[in-house]
Formats: sequence, structure tokens, C-alpha cells
Amino acid sequence: QVQLVESGGGLVQPGGSLTLSCVASGLTLDYYAIGWFRQVPGKEREGVSCISSSNDMLYTDSVKGRFTISRDNANKVVYLHMNSLKPEDTAVYYCAEKWDYSGKGYWTFSSLCRTDDFGSWGQGTQVTVSS
Repeated sequence: QVQLVESGGGLVQPGGSLTLSCVASGLTLDYYAIGWFRQVPGKEREGVSCISSSNDMLYTDSVKGRFTISRDNANKVVYLHMNSLKPEDTAVYYCAEKWDYSGKGYWTFSSLCRTDDFGSWGQGTQVTVSS
């Protein structure tokens, strides 16, 4: 049974940093893409960053240059390092998995980081950016 557990959220001032972790179990992480998504009340869940099984790191435009995604397959963890946080980054952040057997350079952000294409999801972690 696949399970994903997010952690690392919290309250941070604008301009601050947080690192989110997504710990996976019940799968061999090497064969999966992992996505980070976020949702605010009244809005649809949106893709933030996805990393393919071939380690392509993809980002939505609003976080490019501020967020970095990385993976540690041996320990089954995917991280989202968030710097220069803004109030508009406030949301519940989720990670999710997608079977991925593509080669390097196959995906774009819009083709990989699609909410409906991902299978198991974590429970979410709240990120609040406020002074």
C-alpha cells in the first residue's frame, strides 16, 4: 500500500524559508515522479513543482528561482526547499506520486504536473506566510 506523508510546514515571515519533506512507503521511489501541489480554500489544487524519475525538476512560473525540488531515492524522500516566501504562497501543500518510466528531458511542467494524473496523495501540510 502506497503511503505519502508530508511534513515541514509552519508559519514563516515574508522572505523566509521552509523545507517540506515527503516520505514515501510501499513503493520503489526510483520509478515514480513526485509532485508538490498546493490548495487554498475556494480554489482548485494547483501544481507547484514536480520531479521526474529521471530527475527532471520542473516548476510553475510563480516559484521559479525561489523553490527547489530534490529527491533521495535511497531514503524515499522528496524535498521542496522554499526560499523568499511570499504571502501568496500560503496554502496547504500536498505531495503525490505518479508511475514514470520516461527518459530524461521527456516532460514539461504542464505535461507532468497535472493533478488528475497523480495517484496516491499525502494528507497535506499547512504553510502560512505572514508578518
